[in-house]
Amino acid sequence: MDLSTVFSNIKIENPVMPASGPLVGDYEKIKFIDSTGVGAIVTKTISTKAAEVPRPCIYGENSFVMNAELWSELPPEQWINNILPELKKELNKPLIISTGYSKEDMEFLIPKLDKYADAFEISTHYVGKSYDTIAEIVKAIRKNTDKPIFMKLSPHIPDPIEFTKVAIENGANGIVAINSLGPTMKIDIEGRKVFIGNDKGQVWLSGPAIKPLALAIVKILRDAFPDITIIGVGGIKTADDVIEFLLAGANAVQLLSSALIFGKDIYERIIKDLPKKLEKYGFNSVQEVINTKLEILDIKFKPNNPVVDHEKCTLCRICEKVCPYFAITIDEKVNVDPQKCFGCGLCQSRCPVNAISGVL
Repeated sequence: MDLSTVFSNIKIENPVMPASGPLVGDYEKIKFIDSTGVGAIVTKTISTKAAEVPRPCIYGENSFVMNAELWSELPPEQWINNILPELKKELNKPLIISTGYSKEDMEFLIPKLDKYADAFEISTHYVGKSYDTIAEIVKAIRKNTDKPIFMKLSPHIPDPIEFTKVAIENGANGIVAINSLGPTMKIDIEGRKVFIGNDKGQVWLSGPAIKPLALAIVKILRDAFPDITIIGVGGIKTADDVIEFLLAGANAVQLLSSALIFGKDIYERIIKDLPKKLEKYGFNSVQEVINTKLEILDIKFKPNNPVVDHEKCTLCRICEKVCPYFAITIDEKVNVDPQKCFGCGLCQSRCPVNAISGVL
């Protein structure tokens, strides 16, 4: 099974990369991630000074991670003089260097980082919402490198299409979509306090909970910009998730939060599982997935009522409890009132044993 993909003339052996964050924050961590078989390496964001990170800084549950991390807590000199030269000698895969944030930062950093980078990923988390500012940053980078530039889209940007248009017009090659959401907050009721955060008690949220938003933005950008590089990130935890992002329009994917929730071996597990999943869904390669046009549901306004497989049904009553139209009742079996049923699909999506069909 051919897992390779190409974007902006960069070929990688498989479409899975780490996202910028704590797991790629120094030489030792990056070498571990490299050993899991990822297609390329992305560094933690390097800025002009070391970040002062409040502790504790990471909180996780099954569907999300909240973090108060900033950019790299290491000074740029440590990256430029020690970490990146060693990585460049040892890595046999592309190295994407994440940098931030201002025009002035780029004018200082890019010339010093350029010889180590196969591409640059630019975080826009702390640069505001002005497209003029984005344009200035991209221009400053492009003046100092001929390497591919991928601008990372933060969800607070009001218009992803305009952001991308400005980035591409000023020299960027593509977009990384999306960054973590925020600000968010986690409250300890018993302690009457905020668990983690900055001086306002705020943190950024990532992980599986943001996947639906990330998929939608990737699809929006691919429809608007058929030929640019799009790297999908946000909530990936399985090989199925990777395939979904590729179908939505991504050329490759990144993940990190799921490794913080489910374990650092997740990269290896996903890459190992990907050929089997591609075969299951009838694909012969990653490129075939990327080339597949994603169909959008035909809009209709008449309901389809659920069909219940009573052999599969365990009478768990979930469908009855969640039905917002009070159309489902249970005695010795599941009963659907077609006069009340709205055809919304909730019962089918919530059935734990797939005993309901016919709606979605």
